[in-house]
Amino acid sequence: MYIKRRYGLSMIIKWTFTALTVSLLYSGLVVALGYYLYKYHEINISIAWQPVSILGTAVAFYLGFKNNASYDRLWEARKIWGSIVNNSRSFAAQLIAYTKGNNQNEIVSEIIHRHIAWLTALRYQLRLEKEWGHTEERLNNIFVPNICELYYTKLDEELMSCISDEEFEKYKNKSNLATHIMLTQSKRLQELRDQEYFEDFRHMELQKIIHNFYEDQGKSERIKTFPFPRQYASIALWLTLFFAVLTPFGIMDVFMDRIWLTIPLSTLIIWVFYLMEKIGDYSENPFEGTYNDVPITSISNTIEIDLKEMINNHSIPSKTEPVNGFLM
Repeated sequence: MYIKRRYGLSMIIKWTFTALTVSLLYSGLVVALGYYLYKYHEINISIAWQPVSILGTAVAFYLGFKNNASYDRLWEARKIWGSIVNNSRSFAAQLIAYTKGNNQNEIVSEIIHRHIAWLTALRYQLRLEKEWGHTEERLNNIFVPNICELYYTKLDEELMSCISDEEFEKYKNKSNLATHIMLTQSKRLQELRDQEYFEDFRHMELQKIIHNFYEDQGKSERIKTFPFPRQYASIALWLTLFFAVLTPFGIMDVFMDRIWLTIPLSTLIIWVFYLMEKIGDYSENPFEGTYNDVPITSISNTIEIDLKEMINNHSIPSKTEPVNGFLM
């Protein structure tokens, strides 16, 4: 997620540099061809602007629909992780208040560290790449650090800093680590209830929050594993490209006496439509780890700091800092 006041124009141009260059070259080629054919052969290859403008209006409406739907996915993801923040704090506060016994601090610390392990596993799983993602652009962009690859190089190390080696071994071959970590958490709470570290009613309250965590995990996985419908995403792209192809021919009809104005105007119009399409495209997958995604790494870091401070733990991590204005 970009956290500065606004994107700089240079960043936007760099983000869309290929499309801007191609549209400029294409417009120049069409205008040069049109000028040559009209001047030397009296052949007019321009198209009446009216039908092109009608097509542009239709494409703009379609892109507006796509961007609204993409934003809904992004905002839903942010609300899910806002719920995880609230439930995590409530879980820790109730655990501290409810648990009794001589080794209360040790038990509370164990459960909170396991919860941090769950957060770690979940965010790593959500960062894994999908077939419909932007893998190549993510890897080649200087603004965004590599996220997905860390699943294979850093996950084990981070989990083992939160839970015992013996417990970690139980999860190694599981397809969904977060699910099994939370299962262990639920079983552990039942064991503590059986040992009368807290009473029935308080055990039920803690299990309700476990249920909430499973719900938030499931909602996150629904967004991650179910792509924005490909028919809408694909049609938006092809309509934008079709409109871009026709734009110089339509602009040429308006500026036939000043034909070279067609080049900058066509380039600008094509660039604006492409930019709208790309914004929607990059908002479809809010956990991908690119420009405008939900900063789940930073959110997890905030939760970990809050929970460790609540139990007076001394190994409190430093706050996640932005990289080139981006929070992961």
